This record gives sequence, structure tokens and C-alpha cells, in this order.
Amino acid sequence: MASPSSRAVAVGGALLLLLVFAVPTTFLYLTSAPAASSPSLLLNLKPFGARCAPAAAAAPPLRVFMYDLPRRFHVGMMDASASGFPAWPPSAGGIRRQHSVEYWMMASLQGGGGGGNGSSSEEGRRRFNVHGRNMTDPETEADRLLQVELMEILWKSKYWQRSAGRDHVIPMHHPNAFRFLRDMVNASILIVADFGRYTKELASLRKDVVAPYVHVVDSFLNDDPPDPFDARPTLLFFRGRTVRKDEGKIRAKLAKILKGKDGVRFEDSLATGEGIKTSTEGMRSSKFCLHPAGDTPSSCRLFDAIVSHCVPVIVSSRIELPFEDEIDYSEFSLFFSVEEALRPDYLLNQLRQIQKTKWVEIWSKLKNVSHHYEFQNPPRKGDAVNMIWRQVKHKVPAVNLAIHRNRRLKIPDWWG
Repeated sequence: MASPSSRAVAVGGALLLLLVFAVPTTFLYLTSAPAASSPSLLLNLKPFGARCAPAAAAAPPLRVFMYDLPRRFHVGMMDASASGFPAWPPSAGGIRRQHSVEYWMMASLQGGGGGGNGSSSEEGRRRFNVHGRNMTDPETEADRLLQVELMEILWKSKYWQRSAGRDHVIPMHHPNAFRFLRDMVNASILIVADFGRYTKELASLRKDVVAPYVHVVDSFLNDDPPDPFDARPTLLFFRGRTVRKDEGKIRAKLAKILKGKDGVRFEDSLATGEGIKTSTEGMRSSKFCLHPAGDTPSSCRLFDAIVSHCVPVIVSSRIELPFEDEIDYSEFSLFFSVEEALRPDYLLNQLRQIQKTKWVEIWSKLKNVSHHYEFQNPPRKGDAVNMIWRQVKHKVPAVNLAIHRNRRLKIPDWWG
């Protein structure tokens, strides 16, 4: 493989991007070393800092190098016939949009592509949605073979070999992402929604980045009523699927406790176009929005509530939240353990005791942080894409420590 050329984005590790449910698509790695000018397998990227928040004067830029893989590994899953970087299809809502984090990260490295040009056929979107989604359908085997081929490319790469993948970043936002070969990339920085389906040997807060879901409801841009408290007559709102797996079984239990209570809208629904429209209206007219676990500890509903400025009521004993080293969620959210939430009338009594002035204070803080959960291209200062890259940069010292120790230790992790 020839030496890479690059454009500065950040310092330190490596990136491998994964389109929604399937195989990792675009590989990148991070470095502070000067780039060679010869052609290579890697794309030449614009300085990410020029398109996002400027770094502090004393901080070196994060350099990101992207592996230029065949299109079948990445945007070809969206539209095999289109050239260039495709725009995100406006009609692709629901589950496809929720886990499109890699798309927006990849778009940020393309230097302006994907915002409004390109195309995506209905057949292309269908493949993007289901490729490897159901672990029993025939396409699952095709997805496994793509993952095997991709790992072979990595193992032969001197960039992977020099650190055993420690300086690579791999988006695995959907809980089924890269399901077959995860153990082979457990040293890399992973971009995840939560840690619900990962072993402690694979993922941890020490090295990985928790990213928000991409919200599916429209952002509430003109939320400035004279009296925001009275403008939201519903006390507590929930709309979604109540039959879930694992920790998400709490939803059915909460339905029995909360349905029919005064001030509560608790509704079963699917993430269809009409359902999303109803959820948008419900969140914008409610003071609090309930966020119990889904099939894993997190779900998109939390981020829909944030951009709707509906104060989140988070019920989970195991949830991890995005950007928590920079954002204090206790300032604009309420937290209940599973045991507390299932105690009859406890949760509602706690909400009813919150005075108007206190709620308005929480609501105002929620409005002030909601821009951190917007995915857009090109990215803007402090938006979700920018924040994810900042989180990656925060991992660089630990990456360098692991690489340097590994080069000299005779007994790796002797203290473990």
C-alpha cells in the first residue's frame, strides 16, 4: 500500500465507518504525523477544522485519513448506480435515519458533498435499510462475507499493523453493526449508541465514544411562546412500541401504571410517517417526555425529546449518554431508576411537584443544548458531528498510551 495523503481533521487514531446495519464502510485513521504526497488507498481530505469548530490555539489538529474502499462497502448500499457522494434521501425516516451517524461523519470528511446533490433510488434505499438487518435473512451471509473481506484489507494494511487497530475509529451505531467480527476490532475506538450489546472486552467508556441517535422528528425551531409552561398542557408524553426485548420490557410495565392517568399520553405506535407526525405534535405540547429503555438501554426517543424541548424523563439503570464529559444532563433531564419508575404513582407525583419556575429553568437549559444533537452537512460549530469528532479527539491520549506501551511491553497488560 502506498503512503497516504491527508487533510487535517484531528490528532491520533483511525477511522472505519459503518453504514447503519451492515459492514463497516469507510475506514479512517488518525495521526499527528505529516502526510506524504504520493497517491494511496486513502482519500485526500479538506481540513475538518475549517468546516467545524476551530480548535484551541495551542491544540494540534486531529488528522483523519480515510481508506478509499470500493463503493459496495459504503455508499453503494444507498445507491449502487449513483456517482459521487449521495444526498441523504429525505424520505428515509425511522430506523434508517436513527442509525445514520456514520453517514454524517463520512459526509463531514467529503468536503461539502452529500448536503443536497446526488440521488438515491428506492431500491438503493431498501438495500441500505435491510442489508444484514435481520440476522436470519439470506442477505445476512452476504453481509458476513463483506465483513470478512474488509478485515482482510485491514490486516494487510501497514496502518492497521502498526497499532493493531488501536488508532482506528469504527462506527457501530446500530446494535447489530459488524456483528460477526466484532472481537477482531476490540482495540479500536468504537462509535456506539450505548453498551447494551457489547461485552466489556469489546467496548468501554475508556476508549469508545457514545454518539446520539439522529432524531427523526423535526426540530422545534420557533419554540418561543409567552408562557412555555401553559403552552404545553400535557404533563407526560410517550409514544412508541411497548413490546421490546431485554431492558425494554419495562415499557409494557410502565404502560399498565401510566395509561389513563390524568395528564398522561401513553400511546403504542410504530415509527411510520404518520406516527412521527403525531409524536412531533405530542412532544411539542408536553412538559415531560418519558424515555424508557428500548431493546438496548437507549433509544432515539430521548433525542427526539431534546430537539422538541420536552424535558426528558429518563428511566434506565444502565444508560450511557453522549458528550457527558462536556454536558451535564442533570441540568435539563430527570432520572429515575427502574425500581422508582415502577413504584405506583411515584414518578407522576415527582413530576407534579416541580414548580412552574423550576420547569421553565430546566426547559430554558434544554433549549440551549439542543443544537448539540443536530446532524447536518456541512457540520457547524457545536453540532452533533462536530461534538463526535471532539469526543474522538479526547480519546487520543489513551490511544497513544496504549500504542507506546504495546511497543515495549514483554507481557501485554500484565496488570490486567
